[in-house]
Amino acid sequence: MATLEQISALLAPEGLAVLGLCQADRTTLPDGVATLALLGPDAQNFWPIFTRSAEYIDGAPDPMDRWSHRIIGGLAEELSARAIFPFGATPPHPFYSWALASGRVWSSPVRFLVHEHAGLWVSFRGALGFADRVKDGPAPRNPCTDCPAPCVTACPVAALVPEGYDVAACHDFLDSPDGQGCMTGGCDVRAACPVSQRWGRKPAHSEFHMRQFHR
Repeated sequence: MATLEQISALLAPEGLAVLGLCQADRTTLPDGVATLALLGPDAQNFWPIFTRSAEYIDGAPDPMDRWSHRIIGGLAEELSARAIFPFGATPPHPFYSWALASGRVWSSPVRFLVHEHAGLWVSFRGALGFADRVKDGPAPRNPCTDCPAPCVTACPVAALVPEGYDVAACHDFLDSPDGQGCMTGGCDVRAACPVSQRWGRKPAHSEFHMRQFHR
């Protein structure tokens, strides 16, 4: 049975980290899965590793999804686990619900997920499902507790507020000259989170996701 430390050690050379563990006694997981390890980028190492990959260089569509499938699929074989992805499944796997069930991710005031370390930059490249329980560490405190919530007022066009997300207004702004800062540096709302600011995500990584979102 793999431990969290062993899983993390195998993920590190790929620029990935365990961002949360879901236990079957706290939420509904796929059949035969007792613990689901949610995997996401390690902000300091992921982008340089990914941009050296064949998937990034070959110019074909969906490079990050293809990279995730190869890398996480290989890790699953090595760990005798099941690889599960937030893409390519119909209906999609409930990563949002699984993240909340991990106890390390919460719904922010603007409804985006917020992670204990990644803040609003949190994202998931996949998950590893284990037949045995993987022990987690102590539960952290919700970073939104007592936070002044700069995310609520950070959007230049008020497209993202607690009442909902005006996707059309967001895309219109990204098409404008004033929206190029969000295009190249990432969403102002995500960047405003105090926890996000400590995560150290590369601007080029954020730009990649914005261009995927806006294409």
